[in-house]
Formats: sequence, C-alpha cells, structure tokens
Amino acid sequence: MIITPGNAPLALWRKAYRGAVPTLDESCRGAVEAGAATVAAILRKGEAVYGINTGFGKLAQVRIADTDLAMLQRNIVLSHAAGVGENLPADVVRLILALKLGSLARGASGVRWAVIEMLATCLERGLLPAIPAQGSVGASGDLAPLAHMTAALMGVGEFLGEGEASAALARHGLEPLVLGPKEGLALLNGTQVSTALALAGLFETERAYASALVTGALSTDAAKGSDGPFDPRIHALRGHRGQAEAAASLRALMEGSEIRASHRVDDPRVQDPYCLRCQPQVMGACLDILRQAATTLEIEANGVSDNPLVFSAEGEVISGGNFHAEPVAFAADTIAMAICEIGSLAERRITLLTDPVLSGLPAFLTPRPGLNSGFMIPQVTAAALVAENRQRAMPASVDSIPTSANQEDHVSMATHGARRLLPMAENLRAILGIEYLAAAQGCDFHAPLRSSPKLEQARALLRACVPMLEEDRHMAPDMQAATDLIATGALAELTEVSL
Repeated sequence: MIITPGNAPLALWRKAYRGAVPTLDESCRGAVEAGAATVAAILRKGEAVYGINTGFGKLAQVRIADTDLAMLQRNIVLSHAAGVGENLPADVVRLILALKLGSLARGASGVRWAVIEMLATCLERGLLPAIPAQGSVGASGDLAPLAHMTAALMGVGEFLGEGEASAALARHGLEPLVLGPKEGLALLNGTQVSTALALAGLFETERAYASALVTGALSTDAAKGSDGPFDPRIHALRGHRGQAEAAASLRALMEGSEIRASHRVDDPRVQDPYCLRCQPQVMGACLDILRQAATTLEIEANGVSDNPLVFSAEGEVISGGNFHAEPVAFAADTIAMAICEIGSLAERRITLLTDPVLSGLPAFLTPRPGLNSGFMIPQVTAAALVAENRQRAMPASVDSIPTSANQEDHVSMATHGARRLLPMAENLRAILGIEYLAAAQGCDFHAPLRSSPKLEQARALLRACVPMLEEDRHMAPDMQAATDLIATGALAELTEVSL
C-alpha cells in the first residue's frame, strides 16, 4: 500500500485506518529536497521569513538570530504540546502519521528527507505517539495534538503502548529527531488530526449505513411492510442518485421473501408509516451527503495544509491560510447529521415493531407480554442514544472563538466537530444492533414463512449467537452481540452500496 503524494485514493486511507501500514512512493524525494534547499537558500540570504527565522503567531514580528534557529523549532513543539484529555485511539494516530507523511512529501513544507524517513519508520514499526484528543480549534493547524506527535519523535512525551518516548526510540534503535529550520512549524501546522478523525468517523458511518439498509429491510419484512415504495420508477422521477441506489439495495435485500409474498394481495393497509416507506428518501439523502463529505476529505487528505508554503521552482516562501480546516468542519458536520438521521429512522422502526397496534405483532415482541417485558427497554435505550446523537449533532462549523491575542480571530472548530463522530457512530451501531434483534424477532413470529435469501442470511448470522427471545433474559449480552456484528461489517457485506 503506497502513498503517492497528492494522489492517494480514499481506499488507501480507509485501509490505513483499518490497520494496514502504508509506505511512501520515494519518487517524491527530489521535490522534498528541493523544498529544503529553498529554505536553506533563504537563510543564507538573511531574509526574514515567517516561521523560519521569526517568532510565531502574534510574535511573527520578532526576528530570531541564526544561532537560535534550532532552539526556535524545538521551543515551538514543546510549548505547543498543551493538549488535554484521553489519548486518541491507535487507529486514528496511525492515520494522522500517514496523512502528515503524504503532506510533507509534496515538497511544499521545506523539511529535510530525514523528517520524512522518521515518520515513515515510526509508521512501519508501529511507533504511534500518544496524542491527547482535546486542545485544537481547527485553525493555524491542529497545533496542540500535532505538537504531541512531533514531541514524541523528538524523544519527549510517550508512544502508545511503549511508554516514555526517548526510551522507546532507543529500544527501536532510533535517534530522536533534531529539527532544522521550518521543520517544527511544518510538523505542527496542518489539518491532519481533524482530517484523520473525520475520515475515521466517515469509515465507521459507511459501515453502519450499509448495515442500516439491511436492518431496515428486515424490519420492513417483520412488520409485513410493502416493497412498493422501493419501485425504481418512483425514484427515477425524482432523480437523486443516492435515493435510487438506496431503493435498489432495499429491493434486492427483500427479493424472494415469502413473508412479503404472503400479504401482497388483499392487504387492507394502503400505506406504511414513513419509517418504512420513506427509507429510500432518507437513506438516499444520507448517502449523497456522505459522498460529498468523502470527496472533501479525500481532497484534504491529499492536500498541503502547512504555512508558510515553499515554492522551490520560484525560490519563494509565501504565507497563506491552508491550515484553516473549514472544509473539514463542514464535512464533519454533514457526517454528524447523517449519523443522527440514520439512527433516528432506525429507532422509529424499533418503536413500530414493539407497538402491536402498528405492527400486528405481540406487544414488545414477546410471546407472553405482561409476564415478560421483551423489547420494552431496549427501545428506550435506542431512544436515549438517538437523543444523545441529536444533542451532539449541532454544527461545530458555526462556532468560532478568537485565539493567539486575536491574530487567529476566526477558527473552524473542525477538530471538535470531527472528534465527536466516533462516539456518535458507536451510538448508531448500538441502535442498529437493537433494531437487528427486534427485526429478527419479528420475523420469527411469521414462521414457517421465511424472508428473502439475503435477509435469512442476516438472521442466521444473528441466530448463531443470539437465540429467539422466548422469555425475558439478560438483554445486554444479546445487544452487544448484535452490535458487534454491525461493527465488524458482517451485515454491510450483504449490500453493494458504497461511497
């Protein structure tokens, strides 16, 4: 798995998040060395250039003596390593390192090849810096978290699972990184933390989305709902790509269902509730905005978000604002909205199935209601998780708070917006796990009629670890088993819809 700087597909970043270790296409070395040579040439001329021989942020007007340039870069890393909170998970940190490696390899950051080699070696050996999750506002780069990443490379701080950084480097036969001019700033500036968190949220949501199509189709059969709303002619008239694809997936999942065939004629119901009938419209809209977010994040993952930028062909260094993570913030906000809506629709289907008036099934999906409570409280749990996701889904991008003595007076809050996505996706998986249990239980009441081949495959996966609920029992283990099947992608593999 090779990172081609500026042209790595979304699939590569997905694999890196899932555990694959990417390597770098070393054809970029010439561009990297040209950038470093440009920085060296500027220093020889004695020009004042931000971040190379000046202070940072509001202190940019302070000129730094040549004898202090190495200390300047070390100081910026140590002073900016001011994050708080729990450490980011290893999967996210691996992705951060891969993204930073790809960005620096474009040659516009002015770092030496030695910096590239250090990042690549840490990735290869699984040396993942301990990075506190909180402390970035998503502009001027993800300064605090990237400072913790860089400090570990310098032998300060910790590596996940390895302990103290300098000792960990020594065990691996590595010398701590000594930064040259511009290199501390190049490593700290950038949106790689925000982008990694947003990509992680996207990848988890992608899997949950596909699973929700399966649980939604299974709920439709459990409720003896109609597949008429999935007719392709309906969706062709509206024209949204995601809607048409969601409908096609739902049709394919229900194709060949004996349960559906049993009530195709003389069913007194004219229309199903929205949570069944409008699945293509809601899920299709979610698919469309997830794809938009994926496009934005793929561009960002391949971009250079450093400042200032080095243009070696012209011998220039230009200050700009590529570190501002507004595109990532917008992408994270749309992913959060999609997570919220997928879960909200699923919870409505759970409620429908547990209500005998709406579903025609036994109350709370238990054969002996009253003595048994069945799915009464799992539905409450789903409602609680939906409410929590709604509270978290407020757009982060509309918030801003000035920093650095008002030099950095508008920030994106992308890191906060992206960091909430993994716990929101975890909530969504739990909601879908509850629906999975409820829908399978509903279909059990229709025996000997069977659902479609694909939905029976989904039921078989569940029934291999969770039997039908005949009498009340400890529900949490059943819910966890169902949620685990969502998390592993076992259900997602039954559909063909992807980003």
